[in-house]
Amino acid sequence: MSLVLEPAAQDLLFREARTANTFTDEPVTDDQIQAIHDLVKYGPTSMNQQPLRIVLVRSAEARDRLGTHLSEGNRKKTLAAPLVAIVAADLEFHEELPSQFPHFPEARNLFADRAVRERSARLNALLQVGYFIIGVRAAGLVAGPMTGFDAEGVDKEFFGDGEHSVLAVVNIGRPGENAWFPRSPRLTYEQVVTTV
Repeated sequence: MSLVLEPAAQDLLFREARTANTFTDEPVTDDQIQAIHDLVKYGPTSMNQQPLRIVLVRSAEARDRLGTHLSEGNRKKTLAAPLVAIVAADLEFHEELPSQFPHFPEARNLFADRAVRERSARLNALLQVGYFIIGVRAAGLVAGPMTGFDAEGVDKEFFGDGEHSVLAVVNIGRPGENAWFPRSPRLTYEQVVTTV
């Protein structure tokens, strides 16, 4: 049996989905975020690494701390979003591999070299960031992912352990007034795909 998403679901996740720049003040609940996680945790990562870590920024104090590290264009919309998620790569993900990749417990040893581990953590966590954004959309919310910030400052402010590397800041909520910029063009199939 083959299942295909209905066009309306495809629209929700891709064709009609947009990066939001304004949000209503309707709260985003912990239950909503839990449901998003419970869905997207099944997205594949190499050797089931699952290096994504998420810090939910809810308090005004934490929001102000984050705001000092954001670019000017991102600060106002982030301070106004109902929920902000800092998404990061856990650079020590390999410590979980014996339980998460149990048929090959020695997998942990493949990542003993920190440079190899960091590259893999970032790549696989970025995959999970994509899943997370799609999960936000699937939950009927909108996401405003951003990379305009001082990554070193955010790492020190919210992690401080040297074991995490921030990848993006994602505003989450329901779209507000004038939430969308005009749709930007997309590359064509011929520009993207080559057959060899």
